[in-house]
Amino acid sequence: MTVRTVKPNKKRPSAGQKTSPRRALKQFVLITGLSGSGKGSVLKAFEDLGFYCIDNLPVNLIPVFAELCRQPGSRIDRAAVVVDVREGEALSQLPAIYQKLAQEKPKPTLVFLEASDEVLMRRFEETRRPHPLGRHLPVREGIRLERMLLKPMRQLADVVISTTRMTAHELRDFVQQRFAGIESRKAMLVSVISFGFRFGIPTDADLVFDVRFLPNPNYVAGLKEKTGKDREVQRYMERYPQTREFLNRLTEMLLYLLPHYLREGKSYLTIALGCTGGRHRSVALAEQAAKILDHEGYKIRLSHRDIGRSTA
Repeated sequence: MTVRTVKPNKKRPSAGQKTSPRRALKQFVLITGLSGSGKGSVLKAFEDLGFYCIDNLPVNLIPVFAELCRQPGSRIDRAAVVVDVREGEALSQLPAIYQKLAQEKPKPTLVFLEASDEVLMRRFEETRRPHPLGRHLPVREGIRLERMLLKPMRQLADVVISTTRMTAHELRDFVQQRFAGIESRKAMLVSVISFGFRFGIPTDADLVFDVRFLPNPNYVAGLKEKTGKDREVQRYMERYPQTREFLNRLTEMLLYLLPHYLREGKSYLTIALGCTGGRHRSVALAEQAAKILDHEGYKIRLSHRDIGRSTA
């Protein structure tokens, strides 16, 4: 495969000519480390997070790639690149390239992976692959030499991950917890539905909560014809401590559960809250829960399935 380097056009715009806005590159991650330490697994975890990922990009193309990500029209706002000893002598240029990139905004994050000699040797034995520094080089000697070559990058690293006692699943979890943030929450659509038990439980619900134990506005003069979307109904329910406590416990549990669903790769979750007719209590609680989850950065779809079907 032939790789052609394309230099960005630096021609100045003529007077009065408007320049296109530069793409806001949010995250740029450089991944390096010892062979067999898990760089491939880390790159896959970044890919699952929506990063544009490249394995074994030539060192001298890293600044070019970063600049292309910032060009007008670029659709890449998060990128991750693996570079390691497969680059040979060119790897010695990496510290200077990284330090130059660190002057740009956002500052790139350098992730360095390592493991104990014993674990690395076992992994090489399991895969029956030679060390990339040389087929005729003993694996232990290759690991020692590789540590020496990568020492400057380890000293510059923002994040050092030892995978000695990590499983592949634990390594993936670490990357997602460290780098996901608010953006990953938006990758999962959380559907919040209110419903009435008299019309049946939503068949697509993942989590179902019964709020029929709460005080019922249906039996209060002036509230029967209103719904849980009306502020008068919400104020009535907020007067009762069990309503406030339930909402606090519910949102606390959801904020605990949702990141775990995300780490398991779930992209869609339906939360259903039900009362008798689906008009007052479930609607009010669904409105509040959706507002809290939206504030926490989750992508929310709110619907009231039975709000117009009953006045009881």
